[in-house]
Amino acid sequence: MSIKIVIPRFYRGEIDLEAIATLLNNSELANKFHEWLSPAEVLMQLENPSVDNERDICLWEDGNSQLVAIAGLMIPEMGEDIAGILWFRVDPQTQGNNLETQILEWGEKRMAEVGRERNVKVKVLCGSHEDNVKRIALLENCDFKIERYLFTMERSLTEPIPEAIFPEGFTLKNIDNEADAAAWTEMFNQTFIDHWNHQDITVEFVKNKLNNSKYQPELSLVAVAPDGTFAALCDCQIHPENNELKGRKDGYINILGTRRGFRKRGLGRGILLSGLKLLKAEGMETAVLYVDADNLLGATRLYESVGFRRVNTQIAYVKAVL
Repeated sequence: MSIKIVIPRFYRGEIDLEAIATLLNNSELANKFHEWLSPAEVLMQLENPSVDNERDICLWEDGNSQLVAIAGLMIPEMGEDIAGILWFRVDPQTQGNNLETQILEWGEKRMAEVGRERNVKVKVLCGSHEDNVKRIALLENCDFKIERYLFTMERSLTEPIPEAIFPEGFTLKNIDNEADAAAWTEMFNQTFIDHWNHQDITVEFVKNKLNNSKYQPELSLVAVAPDGTFAALCDCQIHPENNELKGRKDGYINILGTRRGFRKRGLGRGILLSGLKLLKAEGMETAVLYVDADNLLGATRLYESVGFRRVNTQIAYVKAVL
């Protein structure tokens, strides 16, 4: 394989979207491991106003100005120990040539900047499918260490879905306007404060999510307690572009959790089943989710109890920067 010269540059916004979409689709079709993020999720991140286009996204072009790689960092807006989640895609014809190592070095350099600017500890998180031996070798050769294992689980939606049962007085609602942003933010932070790698989110972050053109409010559920407290959430997603690309009808349970103080009442099971029914009503055939293998609250058992099965494992690698 001949050595190609690749040149990094920053993301220029809408003018780059067509080339990025082509790169993402080509990579997805050639990569049997389907690494996170999906093409649709990448495009959603590019629309997030909190992303610094010139610093949090990087593109690489060859000598003919053709896009051959893209990488991005998902950087929490607050915290004393910041974990930037690094994702990247490389054109299948350009893989190798030390490009992937350059991408990791870019991610480390950017997170070091964040650490100095905020005067906090920082690290880089990057994932790999358990069978992606090239990605694993790349990360381990660059001194990344295994931090966590995450299961990908699936459930057929053609099978019967049990009825959702909620405690007396609890109701379901959709989140579709900024008036609910503060309550949703508080619920999210209280729900996941005792989970691995939790980083508090801000009200502004949630407002940006609600205003994203790809946000699907009809698939975002909250269980509301009799006193009006947001007690549990199930945030579902459908990515039509991904489904068309893969010839599937997948719907995702993107976020599921029960707020502290409301656990052990059946809310998690109830809102999960409600989410499955939503996905089925939208014509999806399979529900997909990701779960921390070491979740301390029994999430894996919950998912298995309603018909989910493990299909693969993702490995979260970490490297301290500052």
